[in-house]
Amino acid sequence: MSCHAPGPGGLPGPDDARRGGGRADLRDPATVLLVGNPNVGKSTLFNSLTGARQQVTNAPGTTVELQVGVWRQAGGADPVRLIDLPGTYSLLARSPDERVTADAVAGSSRLGRADLAVVLVEAAGLARSLYLLAQVAQTGCPLVVALTMADVAASRGIPVDADRLAEVLGVPVVAVDPRTGAGIPELARTVEAALSAGPGSVVGIEAVADAADADGADLAAGLAQAETLFGWVDEVTQQLATPEPRARTASDRVDGVLLRPWVGVPVFLAVAWLLFQLATSLAAPLMDAVSAFVSGPVTDLARVLIPGPAWLEGFVVDGLLQGVGTVLSFAPLMAVMFLAIALLEDCGYLARAAFVADRAMRSLGLDGRAVLPLVVGFGCNLPALAATRTLPHARQRLLTGLLVPYASCTARLTVYLLLASIFFPGHAGTAVFLMYVASVALIVLGGLALRRTAFRDLEQEPFVLVLPAYQRPRVRALLLSAWLRTRAFVTKAGRVIVATLAVVWVLLALPVTGGHAVADVPVQDSLYGSAAQAIAPALAPAGFGEWHSAAALVTGFVAKEVVVGSFAQTYAVDEPSDPSQAGDLGAQMRATFEETSGGHAAAAAAAFMVFVLAYTPCVATLAEQKRLFGGRWTIGAMVVQLAVAWVLAVAVFQVGRLL
Repeated sequence: MSCHAPGPGGLPGPDDARRGGGRADLRDPATVLLVGNPNVGKSTLFNSLTGARQQVTNAPGTTVELQVGVWRQAGGADPVRLIDLPGTYSLLARSPDERVTADAVAGSSRLGRADLAVVLVEAAGLARSLYLLAQVAQTGCPLVVALTMADVAASRGIPVDADRLAEVLGVPVVAVDPRTGAGIPELARTVEAALSAGPGSVVGIEAVADAADADGADLAAGLAQAETLFGWVDEVTQQLATPEPRARTASDRVDGVLLRPWVGVPVFLAVAWLLFQLATSLAAPLMDAVSAFVSGPVTDLARVLIPGPAWLEGFVVDGLLQGVGTVLSFAPLMAVMFLAIALLEDCGYLARAAFVADRAMRSLGLDGRAVLPLVVGFGCNLPALAATRTLPHARQRLLTGLLVPYASCTARLTVYLLLASIFFPGHAGTAVFLMYVASVALIVLGGLALRRTAFRDLEQEPFVLVLPAYQRPRVRALLLSAWLRTRAFVTKAGRVIVATLAVVWVLLALPVTGGHAVADVPVQDSLYGSAAQAIAPALAPAGFGEWHSAAALVTGFVAKEVVVGSFAQTYAVDEPSDPSQAGDLGAQMRATFEETSGGHAAAAAAAFMVFVLAYTPCVATLAEQKRLFGGRWTIGAMVVQLAVAWVLAVAVFQVGRLL
């Protein structure tokens, strides 16, 4: 579709400084931005245009997640570098996500200046999309409009004609359906024509009105600007002569029931329970199958192919290959959860869940969307971190991501069952239940503490959420989204996991006393055991200051479920197949805890359980935290978690031994 001359309500043409010529350097691929409101179909369009030629990354210097891909257009046109920016309703940034979008459109970020912006305008929500469109035009960035959800608007009795909208706006408008691919070839031709002809051919890159400072320094000018933009939006909508929407749509009728507390809360709890089951029951067999394949046939083949000394075989098989197996075993879990969350988001229910849960999350400075990652965290912390991407702002994602490790995952449950069956045989169920109560308390108290310290700047904004129409999910788009995000986890977080497990193997393989060969040394005589013995005195105030316990906790950094196996290994007994039936292991642990606690073994066991609940999560979760939020926040969170775990464990033991 060619550019149109501006109509009476159109955006003014480009200023003289930006006229004429094409792109300055045709050797580099053009950079095209996707800009739009949340839930307007932007990410779906991005996936349709780039396919698997994309990567998930962070905006430079931030923890804001971006998707960057290559759009290879048909007909031999040059490929385009496509950037999917965070959704926003305004370029007057109030969050890091909105700041990334505003700076990228203005060309002032480290992403570089874009050659073109494709602004997605929702036909069913025209006014709010036009407001953002006008702000993009103010920045001077050339633009093309992609009109989405035209079918939804038509079903509501408010059809929008793309040609008429292009005539009124004075910019190219292409109707697209990212879910089916309709209109994408025409969008490709329009973008290519705009890039080839240069900025001068794209009308509408001059300010609609004189802009105030983006940070709102001049409030009066900012209000005047907003009034001007709203006036322009009203003028455009009047020229389109769109009819009044129908009174109630099918989505409205469903929401009339689903958003009532007595229906919405039970439905939300049912969905949360289903997600919990996916993270445990469904994903667990897949994880076990992958783990068995790596530890079985792949390991056997590696032992045959690796020449040289035994220590080399041990490093490759028990170090590197063990790390690869751990990463690959988590991949099915991540894929299942990514798929489930994308499904809830695509069909429109996720916004409803946020609405229902919002009131419960307000005290933590979060909106209702934060409840989903926290619920998933009780199944597994790793996919819970992935679920934070549904939150609208980077600071909210970070705060939620710091709270997720306090959700007691099922891996910790095996430790609770072991300790409870040994030290509280008559009240094991109650002991385990209290650990989950403590977990919820830690999340709430941790959130309140963070809101009053590191997150004082997190404003308590009114919860404004546009509820998208219910839609039938598109399987191909969901599978592609899950694949790409799972691949990002495996390639980025996987490196940290493999490196960490390799280091653990080295610590276990290196002897610190004579008479042992490398990779053939008892745990207590290894560098790992020596480190555990050095740590043990610090745990004495909690009642379990002995190297067996310290070694198990250090192993828990790798994975909480191997704490039980570590106890069995250090005591040189068989690991119990059922943690609630401890056998010989239970007898030896009881004797050790009696000795280290001065006869208060039950109090020491309770302290150990609390420590396991509160201290640093598994290495896979740490790797994902680093990928999402950066090393500084991850290391800081580790230090705080260890301090909280130690203080709580000491308090539980010191109070418990007096009772």
